[in-house]
Amino acid sequence: MTDISPPPGDPMRRIIYVQLDERTVVRRKPEVEHERAVAIFDLLEENQFEPIGFADDGPYNLHLSAEEGRLTFDIRTQDGIELTRVLLPLSPFKSIVRDYFMVCESYYHAIKRSTPAQIEALDMGRRGLHNEGSELLQERLAGKIIIDHTTARRIFTLVCILHIRG
Repeated sequence: MTDISPPPGDPMRRIIYVQLDERTVVRRKPEVEHERAVAIFDLLEENQFEPIGFADDGPYNLHLSAEEGRLTFDIRTQDGIELTRVLLPLSPFKSIVRDYFMVCESYYHAIKRSTPAQIEALDMGRRGLHNEGSELLQERLAGKIIIDHTTARRIFTLVCILHIRG
């Protein structure tokens, strides 16, 4: 996959605020909460994000939600004015997210009871699925939002967290 990224470090083509739709959130495990916090922190520290047709309106506030089988990117100006909404079907992500959760669960279990080699193997599998999900996200956003691979990885983490329902 070709990485079509906004210019690195462009202060206008980046996310400065991110919010997850937490209306249907269930109580999450501490590991999941930690992953969410780290993904948001890292995303805000360094990202490349350019909604097509709105490059001059950044930097951006991003509100992510998953509802009725769709992932919604609600993109706003830094002042909170709505610019656009990008909707993606969630169905292409379901198998990757399901597999990712299974490997993560095995990984967290292995940390307590397995050998370093077993832990490393699970971590490699976890990272591979994470990369696969990130690449799918970039492909699905093509023509709508330009993001680099690192930004896609962090947003994919948040997409996974939005999949956790009661």
